[in-house]
Amino acid sequence: MNDRYDAGAANHGADQYELVGYDEYGQPVYRQVRPQQSQQQTYDPYAQQTQQYDQGYGYDPYAQQGTQPPAYDYGAYDPYATGSHQGGGPAHDPYGRTTAAEAPGRQPHAEQAAQQTAHIPQQTAHIPQQAGPAHDQEAPAEPQREYHTEQFAFVEEPDANSEDVIDWLKFTENRTERREEARRRSRSRIVALAVVFALVAAGGVGYLWYAGKLPGLSSDGSATGTATAAGAQKRDVIVVHLHDIKGDGTATALLVDNTTTQRGTTVLLPNSLALTSDDGTTTTLAKSVEDDGSDGTRDALDTVLGTDIEGTWRLDTPYLQNLVDLVGNIDVDTDTDVPDPTAKKKGTAPLVNKGRDQTLSGKMAVAYATYRAPGEAQDAQLKRFGQVLQSVLRKLSSDPQAATTTIQTLQQILDPSLTDKDLGTFLAGLSDLAKGGDYKTDLLPVRSDGTLSAQTGAGIVRNVLGGTAKSPDKDAAVSVSVQNATGVEDNTEKARVVLLNGGFTFLEGGTGTARATSQVVYADAAGKANAAEVAKTLGLPAGSVTKGKVSGSADVSVVLGQDYKPSSD
Repeated sequence: MNDRYDAGAANHGADQYELVGYDEYGQPVYRQVRPQQSQQQTYDPYAQQTQQYDQGYGYDPYAQQGTQPPAYDYGAYDPYATGSHQGGGPAHDPYGRTTAAEAPGRQPHAEQAAQQTAHIPQQTAHIPQQAGPAHDQEAPAEPQREYHTEQFAFVEEPDANSEDVIDWLKFTENRTERREEARRRSRSRIVALAVVFALVAAGGVGYLWYAGKLPGLSSDGSATGTATAAGAQKRDVIVVHLHDIKGDGTATALLVDNTTTQRGTTVLLPNSLALTSDDGTTTTLAKSVEDDGSDGTRDALDTVLGTDIEGTWRLDTPYLQNLVDLVGNIDVDTDTDVPDPTAKKKGTAPLVNKGRDQTLSGKMAVAYATYRAPGEAQDAQLKRFGQVLQSVLRKLSSDPQAATTTIQTLQQILDPSLTDKDLGTFLAGLSDLAKGGDYKTDLLPVRSDGTLSAQTGAGIVRNVLGGTAKSPDKDAAVSVSVQNATGVEDNTEKARVVLLNGGFTFLEGGTGTARATSQVVYADAAGKANAAEVAKTLGLPAGSVTKGKVSGSADVSVVLGQDYKPSSD
């Protein structure tokens, strides 16, 4: 690579340039030299020549006036020198560049450069990137360079890139392993949860089966296989007879506390339920309560239901009124308006209004529990009695001692089979179940002749009472169905009492359109004698007996007309 100096040396007729120094970046600085008239000599950059000073232009290393240009000492140039400056030339930094303070090229005028170089008798110049002639003597050996440890500090530094690659590989490997481990743990947890759920479900189903609470296996069902489990359960049962002292009627229910399943139930017993009396004849529940008393009725119920009733609670209407007042009134979802029995004028506001959550006092509760609308079946009145009983249990104290105190406050005479303490403790247990929602009321379904069927009554008898239904022989008593067409409501009850006292089974046939004459119907010739006996018992004329269609499963059907005259007794 040729610089400007080479070009000037090669062309003798052109302008010549001389090197005056280096700038702050280490680049050579030149200036133009006027041509000399004297004979030019061949420029030998390596020859030893004396310096000549140009008075007009300052320092001229190429002057031809009998002096030789200064010799360039290449050995004196040490690009890596760190010591003091040698040879009297311009000072250089470690990379061969002259310092800004001593570079001749940085003098603003040539005179200043001449003055400065005059004090340097043997200044050496250096032209970068210019090699000497091949035929010249070998350049002196380059001096030993000094090295410092900090120049090679990078050798000892670890390769950050290689470490990053290793760390990344480890990270990706560990991340994959963590993901696989998380998947394995998730699968293990799912399996464990499934196993726990299956065990809990199996345990819950087993408990519900043992307790008889499975759907289809409850007290209303008749599923096969529950009889053994139901029979093994422990129950406490008492019978309650509500006596209406003004209406001369009764309502009966069983209070059941299943201590095994922790559930309570009120089983409502229709008055038409057929029982076997002490003498072996067939009678009804209502007649048994009046004729046989508490002991006889309790034994008859045990026989027909297969239960073990522990006691009888006779609850007359005045005691029921006092009981409701003692517990602080009750709330009942009433199904009908109940008129005030003491009202003397028509159009008087009802004593009990129909609606949800009706608050009933003692008097109102008695009126609702004993109310039976004209032509209404006895089962409707029985359900109202059941509502009042369950509401009283919800308001009664669950503490046995407090409940016993409440019973004692009534000052009623109890059956010898049931003491105040026994009744109070029993009712406190049922109260706790009623408040917790583990209590219900069921109506025992019976057929028109008062007997129990395997389909309708067996579910409650077996699952709730833990017994076996055993109705008396149908042929043991003649069943009579009575329809009231007299227009007088009380005639039905009067006819019932007369028939029951005569040994017949009474079946209520409801209320029909008023008619003038009565009629006694039998189905076949074998029933004619029974029909004649029924007419005689009711005081009807023999001409009222006729053959025809008998309603329901009764042996004889009776339609009471306006000619029916109840007996005075």
